[in-house]
Formats: sequence, C-alpha cells, structure tokens
Amino acid sequence: MERAIITNIQGYSIHDGPGIRTVVFMKGCPLRCIWCANPENLTPNIQIGFIRHLCQNCGRCAAVCRHGAILPGDGHRIDQTKCTTCGDCVDSCYYDALVRYGTERTSGEVFDEVRKDKMFYDASGGGVTVSGGEPMTRPKFLYELFSRCRKEGISTCVETCGYAPEAAFERILPVTDLFLYDLKIIDPALHRKHTGCDNGLILKNARYLAEKGANILFRQPVIPDINDSEDNIRQTAEFILSLGGDFALELMPFHRAGASKYDALNIPYDVESLSPMTEAEIGAVREKYLTCGIHCTISK
Repeated sequence: MERAIITNIQGYSIHDGPGIRTVVFMKGCPLRCIWCANPENLTPNIQIGFIRHLCQNCGRCAAVCRHGAILPGDGHRIDQTKCTTCGDCVDSCYYDALVRYGTERTSGEVFDEVRKDKMFYDASGGGVTVSGGEPMTRPKFLYELFSRCRKEGISTCVETCGYAPEAAFERILPVTDLFLYDLKIIDPALHRKHTGCDNGLILKNARYLAEKGANILFRQPVIPDINDSEDNIRQTAEFILSLGGDFALELMPFHRAGASKYDALNIPYDVESLSPMTEAEIGAVREKYLTCGIHCTISK
C-alpha cells in the first residue's frame, strides 16, 4: 500500500470542488510560486515549525530535544541542520508554539478518514479533493485512494499545477471525476521567473487531459502586477479556447493567509509588499475574461 506525507485532512470544505468536500493536503511540489499560500507543503519531507508569538520560553522543548536542535533566545528556535523532525519538542510544548508539518499515512488510512463524511458528500454532491503541494508527484497513492473512493461511490477531485509526467495523469484519469487545473502564467519566461519552472509541460498536460475528455475546471490565482496583465489574460483565454469544449476558468484572488507559515518555517515571504485585490479589481479581471469568451467565476 502506497504512503504519502499528509499535512492536513480538512473536512467540510466548500471551495475545492462541488458540494461539501474533504480536502487532503499532501507535501511536495515541483514549483516555487512566490505567492504560495501553503509553504509547509513545498518540500516532500516532514518539518517542524515555530510560532514565536506563542512561545513562553519555558525551556521544555530544549530539555527533551536529543539532538541539540533547539536554539536559545527570541529568534527562530529550530536549527534545521540538527533537527530530525522526531516531534519530541512538539509533544512537550504546552503552548502550541511548535508544530509538526506532515505525517506519513497509507492510502488506506487516508481513505478510512475521508469516508467518515460520506453522508455529507451524498447530501451535497460533494466528495474528496486531494491538494498540496502537488498531488501528482504521488500518482500511485492517488490511484489507490481514488479507486477506494470510487468503489464507495465517493466523488474524486485533484488540484494540480499540471507539472508532472503525462504518465501520471494517464494513471489517475480513470478514477478522477474532476481536475482543478492551474493556469498561472502563459508566457514561459514569466512563468519560470515567478514559479521556478517552465510551463511547457503544464500546457501539454492540459491539452492531453482535454483531448481525453477529462472534466477540467481551470483555475488562476490572480496576483497583482504579476499575472493580471492584459497580455496574460488574453493569452490564457486563447489557450483555453484552443482546447475546444466548454472549459471554464475560476479566479482565485491573492490573499495573505499563508504569511504566518513562512515565519513559522523561517523562510522569506517574497510578496510581503503585495496587498489583496479589491472586489472591483478582481471583478475587472473577470470582465476581461468574459469579453474574451471565457466563462469565468471568482472563488469566494
């Protein structure tokens, strides 16, 4: 049975596919989008985070750490060069100032967890969505989980950036009801600049899924001054229309909800100066897509 590192299994979600859904967050992503709201899911390994405003300097974490990975003072307390992510410090903290990002789970264990909410899926037309990170880095795990869901009559959905071998999509296509597929930036140079990767494979896989008749909802995180330009809107619309079919686009306005996790992991937050878009600003982007002939909605 396949295993994966899972950071969270979030029930009663209404923003990650139709109906009421349970969202499974997996660690590991090939992209490094500077606006990422889930930095704890970028690396595939388990991590320990430190929430400094909760720390009371009681010293319990340092006392139980067998590897000398707890640093003194008021700064970030985890020495990542020594930390083995054993979690002893997390278990010892009375104030929840230390957090473990990730637990290894089998596909069967995750299925047993998500099936508990089947009554909500049945009543609302919902199901299970796997997010990340990038779930397509673990296609065997996805296939096992989704196969079990399908046998129980549970709808399956995957959120993906599209950066994975075509064979990974081919494997999970028969057991996936919906792909929430990101189209961040169409220009390859700008895509590489802001995500760390070229987008050729992403566009190729989108075309592959469209040709195979997959159910796709394209999504776009709208980041001010990065991908809300006239050129990117036009190019994105042209690409979606070139696929044929009646594919829609959902806009996801930039937010700063993940900023605190960058601090917890002691990594820079490169969009610190950006402010969330106003309703008028995101509405203007939507209108431009509608003018281009794309059915476009805004995620709430």
